[in-house]
Amino acid sequence: MIIRKAQGKDARDLKVLYFEHLTHYPPKEEQDMRQWEDILDRFEKDDKMYLLVAEEDGRVVSSVQMAIIESLTHNVRPFAIIENVVTHSDFRNRGYASALLEQASEIARELGCYKISLETGSNRESTLNFYRSNGFEIDAKHACLKRL
Repeated sequence: MIIRKAQGKDARDLKVLYFEHLTHYPPKEEQDMRQWEDILDRFEKDDKMYLLVAEEDGRVVSSVQMAIIESLTHNVRPFAIIENVVTHSDFRNRGYASALLEQASEIARELGCYKISLETGSNRESTLNFYRSNGFEIDAKHACLKRL
């Protein structure tokens, strides 16, 4: 397993992950893959935006997206937000997402973050237990969502 930041060349593998293996996605409209590639190329160079991928045999099989947010609180320390944790169904329960979450946590520690918030759209107990087993507290805070 190789863990790295996503690159523009990963756009098609990520589209498969998001459209076929992320439960509350995909959109109905066609996607502009050049736009996906451009975004991924920008993320690759950005030290505040991370789309980490686990690669197996040259194929992206899992991903985690993390943003680092500057803050004026907690002694001017940033915090991190994680979303879009997804693993190809053929590769689940093999440690890919856990390895990505550990890498994201290490990056957040290195950048001095005081916390990582993780949001999930799933209420499945197995999903929540997965996050608990990776060190995340369930119901420690409340997320409020406003759809735009």
